[in-house]
Amino acid sequence: MDSKLIVSSSPHVRSNEDTSYIMRQVIIALLPATLGALYFFRLSALNVIFFCVIGAIGAEFLYQKIAKQESTIGDFSAVVTGLLLAFNVPASLPWWMCILGSMFAIIVVKMLFGGIGNNFVNPALAARAFLLASFPVAMTAWTKTGVNWVSSGNIDAYTTATPLSFLKHGVQGISELANNGMSMTDMMIGNIGGCIGETSAILILIGGLYLMYKGVINYVIPACYIGTVFILSFILGGFDLNFAIYQLLAGGLMLGAFFMLTDYTTSPMTTKGQIIYAIVAGIIAIVIRLYGGYPEGVSYSILLVNVMTPLIDKYVKNKVFGEVAK
Repeated sequence: MDSKLIVSSSPHVRSNEDTSYIMRQVIIALLPATLGALYFFRLSALNVIFFCVIGAIGAEFLYQKIAKQESTIGDFSAVVTGLLLAFNVPASLPWWMCILGSMFAIIVVKMLFGGIGNNFVNPALAARAFLLASFPVAMTAWTKTGVNWVSSGNIDAYTTATPLSFLKHGVQGISELANNGMSMTDMMIGNIGGCIGETSAILILIGGLYLMYKGVINYVIPACYIGTVFILSFILGGFDLNFAIYQLLAGGLMLGAFFMLTDYTTSPMTTKGQIIYAIVAGIIAIVIRLYGGYPEGVSYSILLVNVMTPLIDKYVKNKVFGEVAK
């Protein structure tokens, strides 16, 4: 009987879980927060989600068509990128800004660097940073309800303080939150102002636990990131437990911890590296929140540690078994 022995380099573990399977699981995990966004922001959320997702799929399809590459839109990675971008922008954002942001995420951050698996930062967060730098007024105009499919002219939008704006003032900001009708319960369920996909901490947590259950992500990065923010908030906030809890519920901390900091491409490969990565991100996030000029530090903390990942992987390695002791 003729048989072949195939010798290849490590890793030797094989899995039937491909990219499309993983992306489908992420989409399922994002469904609770998506439904929450549609409930709280109505058609405005649908408007943003539709154009962000369509923009991402269209940008990837057109780029690969022009570059004469095999289409990869069937792996659902563009859908995930578009959905995460939608979660990171206000419901009042005009449709063309949604498409522009999606094009930046897919073409500039993803495809120009070689496609999925080659981007050095998270595409959705890079697009958010691009939109925030390009259109700061539109990116900080929070909406009540209503939608306009052509422009933002008749959307009932208003500039208001988000929970993080109050928390930036320190512990005294908690009383300001209460005076403005933003209780801890409201922050948990999502009945507050902010980007459409980050307001409900409990719905994002449900999605994150689902990803853990499916084995798509592990607990290391989310736990270290959230834990670091909590501990530093508690210490720097004058050892006030409520202040620390509010910091966890406010802004995009939960969304970033479970859905963006855990991105395979931009996070370290070793457990030790992931711990360092998450702790550094948590330190950056809370420093920006408490001492920076911008109330939210999650997106920038993740982008900064994304570019640190190659350095972490270079110096933090697992022990090599079978190695001769020096």
